[in-house]
Amino acid sequence: MELILLLAIFGLGALAWLIWQLLRAKNFTRFKQTLEQEIKPKVIAHIIDELNETRSELFPNTQTHQEATIYFWCQYKSRILQAALEREIIDKQWLTATGNLRNSQHLFHVERHLLAKISDS
Repeated sequence: MELILLLAIFGLGALAWLIWQLLRAKNFTRFKQTLEQEIKPKVIAHIIDELNETRSELFPNTQTHQEATIYFWCQYKSRILQAALEREIIDKQWLTATGNLRNSQHLFHVERHLLAKISDS
């Protein structure tokens, strides 16, 4: 009888853990959808404005340049997030307020090989 009770407790614990993981996964998926649907258009608009403002003879920033830049920054969710943070479209306070700080850390970890290498020099 004690063994059955112990197995039942263990089974309920495992089920609770699986439910918790499912909820976390759904939250992460929602975060990625937010990046794609809400943040990505803002990043694109900022990139277009940025390229138009810096247009010169040396940097013509034609339509092709804009398309290539947008493609580069919007190809992966981690780059959308990276571009939004670098261009101050969102910030750490927004991530914290929306409960997505942990999700952003996880996304950067999972897609770290896809992040753009930015040099300050």
